[in-house]
Amino acid sequence: MPKHTVRQLARLSGVSVRTLHHYDRIGLLKPASVGGNGYRYYGEAELLRLQQILLHRELGLPLAEIGLLLTAEAEDRFTQLRRHRELLASRAERYRELVSTIDQTLASLERGSIMEPASLYQGFSAEKQAEYEEWLVERHGETMRQDIEVSRRHRAAGTPGDLQARLRELSALEAELASLCRERVSPGDARLAPLLRRHCDWVASMWGKPCPPAAYAGLAELYETHPDFRSRYEALAPGFADFLPRAMRSWAAQAA
Repeated sequence: MPKHTVRQLARLSGVSVRTLHHYDRIGLLKPASVGGNGYRYYGEAELLRLQQILLHRELGLPLAEIGLLLTAEAEDRFTQLRRHRELLASRAERYRELVSTIDQTLASLERGSIMEPASLYQGFSAEKQAEYEEWLVERHGETMRQDIEVSRRHRAAGTPGDLQARLRELSALEAELASLCRERVSPGDARLAPLLRRHCDWVASMWGKPCPPAAYAGLAELYETHPDFRSRYEALAPGFADFLPRAMRSWAAQAA
């Protein structure tokens, strides 16, 4: 396979030249060789490694973890790719199910009727909820498990109608926030403050307990780094997956 310059690799992969230079500096993706003219040249092994990096990024891993993972992996490329395929196929199937649920809900609302309660939550698996909860416990300690249990009991005490009303409220809030994101306002723009206040109150209503600014900022970390939430918010508006967490942290800092 012929060698590729950094600009050629950038065009092939869709990764910017600046990003490739950064990957070189941190040792994540070194070129196969550097010419006398200072040009970086990448071969087949580097192209395959870049693919692995991008796949890990797609799954939501930070660069530091990707570097450690690639160093520690003793598996061959076929095994790695098969594992990635299984993960992505599983996620794609779940997203298809969620899209189907949303389409059915829209159709029901257009008819002026409500879906059967059990059908409203198709695709929102108990396993996925447990995954989010464990994610929070890992990052914030075992005391978070107690808070999660309080929230779970609070939700269980409500009726399907209560949850439907809260989800409609959340949908309206997110639509307003996404609209401001599309207008390219700053995450610290004053117009966001009342919406974020309502969003924080909505979180508190779901938790069944107050949501102080520090906890709200911590929730922004989940939204920003977990691939499921990033995919969900990007579907609302391009860039919203980064905009919303930054706006949440900015508001929380002012509210503290």
